[in-house]
Amino acid sequence: MRSEGNAQHETIKVSAEPGWLIYVAGSSIEFMTRHLKDADRWKKIVRAFCDVSITALIDLVADEFVFGEIARVSREAPVLILKHRDRTVVPGGGANAVMNLASLGVNVLPVGVTGDDEAGSLLLEHLREKKVSTSGIERVKGHITPTKTRILAGMSHTSRQQVVRVDREPEPLEEMHPVLLKLVNAAREYATAADAFLISDYGYGAATPRLLNFIKSNHCLQNKPVTLDSRYRMLEFEGITAATPNEPEVEGALAIKIGHDDEKLFAAGEQLLERMGLESLVITRGRDGMVAFEKDAPPLAVPIFGSDQVVDVTGAGDTVIATFTAALAAGADTADAARLANFAGGIVVMKRGTATVSNKELLAAIDQYSAAATT
Repeated sequence: MRSEGNAQHETIKVSAEPGWLIYVAGSSIEFMTRHLKDADRWKKIVRAFCDVSITALIDLVADEFVFGEIARVSREAPVLILKHRDRTVVPGGGANAVMNLASLGVNVLPVGVTGDDEAGSLLLEHLREKKVSTSGIERVKGHITPTKTRILAGMSHTSRQQVVRVDREPEPLEEMHPVLLKLVNAAREYATAADAFLISDYGYGAATPRLLNFIKSNHCLQNKPVTLDSRYRMLEFEGITAATPNEPEVEGALAIKIGHDDEKLFAAGEQLLERMGLESLVITRGRDGMVAFEKDAPPLAVPIFGSDQVVDVTGAGDTVIATFTAALAAGADTADAARLANFAGGIVVMKRGTATVSNKELLAAIDQYSAAATT
């Protein structure tokens, strides 16, 4: 297994000028040089994001946050009464992956479905504010936009804590629903000119294995990275080149329990590579970072970037697949794409709620990592 870490250093003497001796760490010279080269290469990849175009087949989700200040305990039941203070609705699910791509500077073309409700209107408004084209998003009359409402409670000068979540979910779209043909046509049109194709499947019917099969039947995805983040059915997809599941999703797909057993984790990664015909795979592990797999190479363990005392993991997986896909589209290999996705994930989990990472923040994280590694 490959792993990022500090090398052991031996001290040697080198002569700088006649009469001067400087003590330096022998292996640390090579160590620092390698990290500086890595940082330069990563920044070059990130700066190339603005030249990248990605088509995203997604399940759009509205993430709603309702904050109330604790007023008293109810006399009707042993529950808190909250005085409503604030409400925000932001793009979640696949829409959050799209927002992350846009924040990274990528030209992103989303394809998906919303309802003709308030949540759908707010999602489209947010995307347009980010200068994201919404021409590939179909509004379906009578359809409910999937909405996850998180109720947060706290006092005026304390942090907000989530106390309950309420989900509103639509009935799955019928396989022969006419809107699905529109999605196929839009995805094919956009994918032809795109550098990569991202699939974000939350199980709501707009990013299904069947739909992908129709899209790629005209070879529009040939020789492009096709990346997948599927909550429940990653093994049903065909023609995927890379996937970014989290550890519980891997356990669910393979009906195993990994726990803290690295050997089981590595075996699971190799099994997914083979069964899905993947070129690369990234398994995210929360505070334990991530592990990247690729054909004919040992697994690469990447420790979490920043603090392991995360603030909020909401939408972190969306940030990871967005950054990983952007890096692959910009020409990065699996290892570099995974490291950049790890930087982005480490940034976003320190933000509250559903959040994004900007190109500027990612470049700053690379500088921070490089500075820490060379001091």
